[in-house]
Amino acid sequence: MTGKTIGELSLGDSAFIEKTVSESDVYLYAGITCDFNPAHINEPEAAKGRFGRRVAHGMLSAGFISAVLGTQLPGPGTIYLGQELKFTAPVYIGDTVRAVVTVEEIKVEKNLVRLKTTCVNQDGKTVVEGTATVMAPKA
Repeated sequence: MTGKTIGELSLGDSAFIEKTVSESDVYLYAGITCDFNPAHINEPEAAKGRFGRRVAHGMLSAGFISAVLGTQLPGPGTIYLGQELKFTAPVYIGDTVRAVVTVEEIKVEKNLVRLKTTCVNQDGKTVVEGTATVMAPKA
């Protein structure tokens, strides 16, 4: 795993990961977080809901953003300080989510970086958008 220090970052730098959301991902996430909402784990109940079938937890997709920040950009040593999120479309089991982070602002004197965060599905539809604030690794 490699990343960038605060001094190596540039506006517009970008990185991503891509993951297909499986049924086991949804069940494992439910177990870890204790979020057993039927919309995620009960197909007959979910079928009666807004989306007509089970959806993945929104925060599961948001977790993919954390993975990019901690492993690629800025990378290992990054401290995740905050995140604003807007969930714009559902993620279904079997969807492939691409989490992308892009550097929007660098405050070298404070060691802070603001990044645009976006998750899109395999059809290019935005499912999560927001902004993250991190402390980047120092040299």
